[in-house]
Amino acid sequence: MLWSAVSLVLFAVVAGEARRALRLPVRGDDRQGAAVQRGLGGHRAPPRAGQPREGRPRARLQPAPAARDHRRHGRLVPRAGSHPVNERTFYWALLAAFALSALVVFPILFFVSAPYGRYEGKRVGPKVSSRVGWILMEAPAALAMPLLFAISDRTSSVTAIVFLALWELHYLNRAFVYPLRTHGRPMPLVVAAGGALFNVVNGYLNGRWVFTFSEPYELGWLADPRFVLGVVVFFAGLFVNQQSDAILRRLRGPGETGYKIPYGGLYRWVSSPNYLGEILEWIGWALATWSPAGAVFALWSFANLGPRAWAHHQWYRRTFPDYPRERRALVPFVF
Repeated sequence: MLWSAVSLVLFAVVAGEARRALRLPVRGDDRQGAAVQRGLGGHRAPPRAGQPREGRPRARLQPAPAARDHRRHGRLVPRAGSHPVNERTFYWALLAAFALSALVVFPILFFVSAPYGRYEGKRVGPKVSSRVGWILMEAPAALAMPLLFAISDRTSSVTAIVFLALWELHYLNRAFVYPLRTHGRPMPLVVAAGGALFNVVNGYLNGRWVFTFSEPYELGWLADPRFVLGVVVFFAGLFVNQQSDAILRRLRGPGETGYKIPYGGLYRWVSSPNYLGEILEWIGWALATWSPAGAVFALWSFANLGPRAWAHHQWYRRTFPDYPRERRALVPFVF
């Protein structure tokens, strides 16, 4: 599939960058230090008891302090001949692993659905209320981005502020508004913890890129066709996502917990327009930021929500004999 090919290309790029970041030229002062050590290694009779040592004290080599490179992040050089360890190297390795994990998870989720909601099993361990579970899952993403913005040197950048606003527009709603409106079943704690871990990693990758590791986004970027198209796609997805969630909320009356066939909006054509809307949001984010982290997030959104939309579609068709036959799982007329 197309997204698989894009991910493999992305992995090749990030792997090459990581290899380049790990290369360290031999430093002249390391060679000089070795020569000094050899020069100080001559044999000399030890002084007698009570007799002061003659000559100058032996020189001691001090470890080099941690250097800071032109990218404004620390680089530790623990000893001669070792590779530098820096955050940028760690970042690219984590991003590559994150992309590869999406490729692994995607086919698995067609056979194993995440155990919450209608797919909850009996052996899922301790649970928390649906509201608490959603807050635990989504709050890390809502909090990580403003923190990474605050510690960056781009707090006065208009473009960075716009990116922060787009991100928070989704996650403040998802973390603190949506949970208060929903009345779902209790959520397994393991699901909430897994979602929180995902959002910590994803928030770090996206926030660190747009606020630190990328070339600074100039004000003119807001007029770039990639940004404009991305924002249009983002808001289209946001509208579809929120409209679909509102339709689902209205299906249940006070005290009801069962499932019904949803109608209205994009439910006319697909079984999970709320998932389609969220995928569109993060495709728009990837375009607007034009970033590898955004591309991997869009990939992950499809890898996670695509199989779940397919499972929803099959469940509806099994549960409701009169379920509309013209509906597709996720993409109108296609999938």
